[in-house]
Amino acid sequence: MPSDQVLIERFARLGTVFRSGDAVASGISWRDLYSARDRGLIVDLSRGLFRLGESGELAHEDFVVVCARARGGMICLGSALSYWGLADEKAGPIDFAVPAGSHRPRIDRPETLVHVFHPSTFELGRMWSEVQFGAGFWMSDPVRTLVDCFRLRSTLGEDVAAGALRRYVRRGDASPGALMEMASHFRVRPVILHALRYVVG
Repeated sequence: MPSDQVLIERFARLGTVFRSGDAVASGISWRDLYSARDRGLIVDLSRGLFRLGESGELAHEDFVVVCARARGGMICLGSALSYWGLADEKAGPIDFAVPAGSHRPRIDRPETLVHVFHPSTFELGRMWSEVQFGAGFWMSDPVRTLVDCFRLRSTLGEDVAAGALRRYVRRGDASPGALMEMASHFRVRPVILHALRYVVG
């Protein structure tokens, strides 16, 4: 069996967070993989997903895990609102979106609520947030997050969308022009303009 240091170096080549399948494809045996887990060299994050033990817990690790399980998706809606400081910290499942027609993952650890967004606009406002050595997650930027909350206000609640908009316009980096442009793509510009009258007034 390879030494601990040799295994750590081999795992490190896969990145801070990696899939078990990628480890095996790189030449690491299943026996060595699970032995490394049992000895704390790597940490089991979710089904088939590990991180290097020496890296320590990652910032927003649950977001990293979810996006590593389904690489084509993004953190969205209430989870993204909380991340951007546009709502209080969100309890409960992580909101995660995938484009319609793609594989819809079932992720129980961490608990995840999967939403399906239209593929033609999926990439709008989708951005990468790196937390450590290549580990990170995809999520909707603040403007896309707000627009999605207004698009789905019947599900999330009018008060949630309005409260997020109020916080956004009070920020120093708010960009009403970018918000209106994004809103036009999703045909909610009139709705947000109407909400802005009450928020600003």
